[in-house]
Amino acid sequence: MRSVPNYPHPYILIFVFILFRALGVSASTLSATESLTISSNKTIISHSELFELGFFTPASSSRWYLGIWYKKIPTRTYVWVANRDTPLSHSNGSLKISSNNLVIFDHSNKPVWSTNLTGGNVRSPVVAELLDNGNFVLRDSNNNEYLWQSFHFPTDTLLPDMKLGWDLKSGRNRFLRSRKAPDDPSSGDYSTKFETRGFPEVYVCNKESIVYRSGPWDGIRFNGIPEVRPVDYLVLNFSATEEEITYSYHITKSNIYSILTLTPTGLLQRSTWVERLQSWRPLWYSPRDICNNYEQCGYGYCDSNTSPVCNCIHGFKPRNKWDLRDDFDGCVRKTRLSCDGTDGFVRLKNMKLPDTTKTIVDRGIGIEECEARCLKHCNCTAFANTDIRNGGSGCVIWTGDMLDIRYFAEGGQDLYVRLAAADLG
Repeated sequence: MRSVPNYPHPYILIFVFILFRALGVSASTLSATESLTISSNKTIISHSELFELGFFTPASSSRWYLGIWYKKIPTRTYVWVANRDTPLSHSNGSLKISSNNLVIFDHSNKPVWSTNLTGGNVRSPVVAELLDNGNFVLRDSNNNEYLWQSFHFPTDTLLPDMKLGWDLKSGRNRFLRSRKAPDDPSSGDYSTKFETRGFPEVYVCNKESIVYRSGPWDGIRFNGIPEVRPVDYLVLNFSATEEEITYSYHITKSNIYSILTLTPTGLLQRSTWVERLQSWRPLWYSPRDICNNYEQCGYGYCDSNTSPVCNCIHGFKPRNKWDLRDDFDGCVRKTRLSCDGTDGFVRLKNMKLPDTTKTIVDRGIGIEECEARCLKHCNCTAFANTDIRNGGSGCVIWTGDMLDIRYFAEGGQDLYVRLAAADLG
């Protein structure tokens, strides 16, 4: 005779759950009848116990923030902060669901941060949940529809499966903004900008000024970051469609933790947690030398192995004397283009492609047809493949100045620059 399993009575399970909540043991959700307070020291933990959400205060500060961090990593790493620019000044504060919104209240019960959702046809109760990928969502408790999610509002960190860039249907722009300092999560001066005109690429700005450019996506990586090399656990994704222009990445191994951050000093940095060393180790960072400075050499190209670092393309000459080290004025053509069919091209290898704001893109043709189109277009100054995989494909044509070019000892791609017949040599 088979024995009947001795399962706990349902009332005992309910009692244990209530007891855990009373003792401050965390769950993955927050209902409309609950609150998360600083004084209770309770947190919300994702189902797999990978991420944790709660209130924290930086070591050198008395201000309180609501944030998300990796629970399984001993070094506290904050990957998202809700009220980064409206911190709580007292250790009395709470997170609640109010009028179908997530709201942080201060010690006087005044709201200091909210998801700011308006309207909608939500009739059933809403619930907040921390997902296993680190996404904090506010959803309908009946149909699981997301009303709001933290992945749409990154701070200084791009997590796996979080998208950077534009949702063209909703007009939502997801960008990174640096911290003010390593121990100050408030908004710093640096931010990313995904340029959607022409051939999309990422800019890093200091306030409103561009300081760095990633180069366009070449099918493998952003063209201006050759340090990004294939890793077996990391899948990079770039999408340029009518619905979105975005960059994201996916981690294929559950025991690997890797993040992309915009540091307080304006570096884009890929870091991976090394368990043996118990620390984050950078895989790459950019910008890394003077040639990454935006428009370092004007209408010329930069090579960090030459002195001075600014050089003229074959068929161009310095606008000013090089011995005066006036590198920023760049170069000018020796001979004007004729557009009578006699112009030709010089091939430059291992190049970071020029700024792509003023470009024409056709991903359906090859390099020979691209050259022919450039010759027919009197304003065309250069061309290249849009994708370097499998021998190259696609066509991008520049119709203005070629700015912010550099040479790489390893990496980059071929750039074909248009010259007058007299300068083809």
